[in-house]
Amino acid sequence: MTLPSHLHLAIALDGAGWHPAAWRESDARPLDLSSPRYWVDAVQEAEWGLLDFVTIEDSLAIQSTRRGAVDSRTDQVRGRLDAVLIAARVAPTTSAIGIIPVTTTTHTEPFHVSKAIATLDYVSGGRAGLQARVSATELEARQFGRRAISTPQANGARTSPDTALITDLFDEAAEFVEVVRRLWDSWEDDAELRDVATGRFIDRDKVHYIDFEGPHFSVKGPSITPRPPQGQPLVSVLAHVPVAFRLAARSADLVYTTPTSTEVAHSIVSTIRAHEVAEGRQGPKLLVFADLVVFLDENTTTAVLRKQRLDELDGRALRSDAFIFAGTPGDLAELMVEWQAAGIDGYRLRPGAVPHDLEMITHELVGALQDRGVFRQHYEDLTLRARLGLPRPANRYARA
Repeated sequence: MTLPSHLHLAIALDGAGWHPAAWRESDARPLDLSSPRYWVDAVQEAEWGLLDFVTIEDSLAIQSTRRGAVDSRTDQVRGRLDAVLIAARVAPTTSAIGIIPVTTTTHTEPFHVSKAIATLDYVSGGRAGLQARVSATELEARQFGRRAISTPQANGARTSPDTALITDLFDEAAEFVEVVRRLWDSWEDDAELRDVATGRFIDRDKVHYIDFEGPHFSVKGPSITPRPPQGQPLVSVLAHVPVAFRLAARSADLVYTTPTSTEVAHSIVSTIRAHEVAEGRQGPKLLVFADLVVFLDENTTTAVLRKQRLDELDGRALRSDAFIFAGTPGDLAELMVEWQAAGIDGYRLRPGAVPHDLEMITHELVGALQDRGVFRQHYEDLTLRARLGLPRPANRYARA
């Protein structure tokens, strides 16, 4: 019997968990959500479980149950720390796990993001990445006041932005990532000489202007930060719709998807591969991860009842773009192996409540996957790219 290949496993961290009432659990730590120790503990727990990486959620507006508008609720977590700065704080306390903060492409500058993630790659020893996120709400635009994003209204309620605006924002995101990648390459790997005897710190011929001109950005470069240890830290994108799949095919190394069944997983993977062909993608294929919101317990009844109790506290059933799984680690492992056969390379799990569901993942689910021969027994590769099977890219500006 041929065993399936090893799958990849990641955790998406967002405050007290992905259920809005998770902060009210008896083992939650709501008083610590803004403390460094809370985030260090969570990421170290994920590393103890041998996970590939963690992502850290972020946005440019306060959390809300209403799309693009502030709600009046006071019974849910509001306020968050900056994801990139959390990552920089956590990285030195870990030694193997990848760390990927969310960064918004719509209202930030690629120069700033490129040097921040390059710095994170140095701080972590080659374990950094970013999740590129598009902002299409008027609310977030007003936080900066530098551009107008109008959200249409129908019968007094805000609706989704028009297609032309969404397309432009995703085109801007692709350009943003292109600038970031060029800035990472603006220093060749051996540009730093640090030769005390000759008094030469750098070889200026190996530090390059990128001279980028596009519809959205004009960036001369070079970066102020030498080329990151990975050459190119990992770029990831969450995608549900064609315009986002196109962005992933053009710009990312990894795409997070939200299948609900084996058949849907197979369809999504086929769609992504078609977008790669249409965009003329060069190099490695996109890694395809499936996102799942998980509530895990020793038996399915307990997991379902725990989710229902949290739903009652919140006043409504949990809603999510991703499939919500409530059951045992063993049943989840079976589902993951089944979806893997449909072309899914790995999973990003969103724990319903932290620490309970995070620890069920690291202690129980990982063991169930190891028993099935589809998950590692120990860390091997040092960099995040190497662990995910991605080569270190050649520098586009280096002479052959």
